[in-house]
Amino acid sequence: MNPSALFIRRPVATTLLAVAIALSGLLAVFRLPVAPLPNTAFPVIVVQAMMAGASPETMASTVAEPLEKRLGTIADVNELTSINSVGTSMIVIQFGLTRDINGAARDVEAAIQAARADLPTTLRANPTYRQYNPAEAPLAVLALTSDTLTTAQLYDSADSVIQQQLSQITGVGQITVGGGALPAVRVELQPGKLNSYGIGLEDVRASLSEANADSAKGHIDQNGRRYEVLSNDQISKAAPYRDLVIAYRKDAPVMLRDVADVVDSNESIRNAGLYNGKAAVLVIVFPQPGGNIVNTVDQIRSVLPSIEATLPGDVKVHIAVDHSQSVRASVGDTGRTLFIAVLLVVGVVFVFLRSPRSALIPAVALPLSIVGTFGPMYLLGYSIDNLSLMALTIGTGFVVDDAVVVLENVMRHIEAGMPPHEAALQGSGEVAFTVISMSLSLIAVFLPILLMPGIVGLLFHEFAVTLSIAIMISLVVSLTITPAMCAYVLPRVHANAQQPRWIDTLFERFRQAYSRSLTAVLDHALLVVLMLIGLLVANVALFRYVPSTFFPEQDNGTLMGQIIADQSISFPAMKQKLAQLQAIVQKDPAVQSVAGFTGGRALNTAMVFIALKPLAQRHASAQQVVNRLRPKLDAVSGARLFL
Repeated sequence: MNPSALFIRRPVATTLLAVAIALSGLLAVFRLPVAPLPNTAFPVIVVQAMMAGASPETMASTVAEPLEKRLGTIADVNELTSINSVGTSMIVIQFGLTRDINGAARDVEAAIQAARADLPTTLRANPTYRQYNPAEAPLAVLALTSDTLTTAQLYDSADSVIQQQLSQITGVGQITVGGGALPAVRVELQPGKLNSYGIGLEDVRASLSEANADSAKGHIDQNGRRYEVLSNDQISKAAPYRDLVIAYRKDAPVMLRDVADVVDSNESIRNAGLYNGKAAVLVIVFPQPGGNIVNTVDQIRSVLPSIEATLPGDVKVHIAVDHSQSVRASVGDTGRTLFIAVLLVVGVVFVFLRSPRSALIPAVALPLSIVGTFGPMYLLGYSIDNLSLMALTIGTGFVVDDAVVVLENVMRHIEAGMPPHEAALQGSGEVAFTVISMSLSLIAVFLPILLMPGIVGLLFHEFAVTLSIAIMISLVVSLTITPAMCAYVLPRVHANAQQPRWIDTLFERFRQAYSRSLTAVLDHALLVVLMLIGLLVANVALFRYVPSTFFPEQDNGTLMGQIIADQSISFPAMKQKLAQLQAIVQKDPAVQSVAGFTGGRALNTAMVFIALKPLAQRHASAQQVVNRLRPKLDAVSGARLFL
């Protein structure tokens, strides 16, 4: 039985099959997301609870501990980590890698509800939870600066304009705004005056809440219909608050200005952001799982000019960090490596077969097998990333083997005088099951990678499947398109005799040199065996000196860092440390821009984002930059920047 016979006798159908494989791959390649690594969603959920004014010890004993008891009963929980600070508890729940994140989220919600009775009554709102991917890095960091507007106004523009506009872009996931807070009215109470009037804090809170109640003012009945009367009378500025009556003493009204200083300010004054030493508000944009990072950043860049034109005053929007640049470079380098590998394989085949027509067959079969792989990759939800492209690069040598085996056997019959059509039928039939067994044995080699547990297995699953798909498509091409091309493309008489004499002379010299070297090896077999043993021993001895790491060191042109100080540090001191450490980083000749922010719930921490100059403009790798910055950063007392 010859599985290739039908395709040899039906050249039009075989051509259509080749076109279908090529078109499916070409259509898919433009729809595949581009990312540095495969989309790996680690099952991690973060639970957060807030109780204003509570100390870290109180949060740990009264909030975190009851929650941990309930959360610990959830199935497949690998690790629970709680972080407690003033007024805030954060619990990080890490599940097994095989755990469905949506099912885990439902279990977490049920555990929070069950723990509600054990939590203090002063915890006004239920604890919240969100899914979190620790491997997720921001695709872009934007910085808003202005010479005239306040930080609160910048934050308002970032929150109400930029965040809303960017969230509509395909591929944009979570957006975080840091370095500021929304405009708000701050009521700074004076305890002495409150005490003299006999007014408590709860009285002031109730008065403020009542003054801001947004409810219907009444209704109108007309023509058989009822109309609600609504108006927005919420107070948004400090001046109206000052005249708010909060109590009566001796028949005289006590106004808010009598017991407090009322000013226009921010929701939180303990927030600060810097961009290249200038006050700024940062917009951190995270990618959507499975999104195309490169395409998403291109869309962000295209809409930024129109967004900036709608912002008030002299607001400037800077792209502080662009993670897509490294993705473009990395994927582009891998793609070029794949292209060079294809050219080398086709070139080697041409040199050894010494026939342009013969070289045409693997030159068609190899790209067709690789391009055809993109179709199944798209259906499986994979992406064009370093690992999938590495699989295709490695598979280049495997893929061409099937076509060369069929081609060589057909050419053997043609050289014996058989017509190409008959040679294709007989030659392909003789090696059909050999080609099948070769392909299946190669796929079997990668089965252990598919079954690998843990994070490594999660990452390399796409690598193994992509390579297996390429081999399977190569098998189909070798049993269908390659025999058909042999029947209709190969000449009736082999063209070896038509080659220039110098080619034959060159191959003869190679053959003679190989013969002499092989004879010398066989004449000194004992010495060769001893050399082999010595190499094995040397490899074992030197293995422990080879550096080991989860991933090779990569220079993606960006650095992220976190500043950690003592929990007792004040906000002004933390802001000063942020500026001091950023100034040190900015002085490095390889640094293009640096942005960072501090504040929020953890006043002793800050995030720093560093963009390095392109490789052509700097003479140091990212790791070398970190190494030379570390001694200077460590010299700063009171806070440490970890890059």
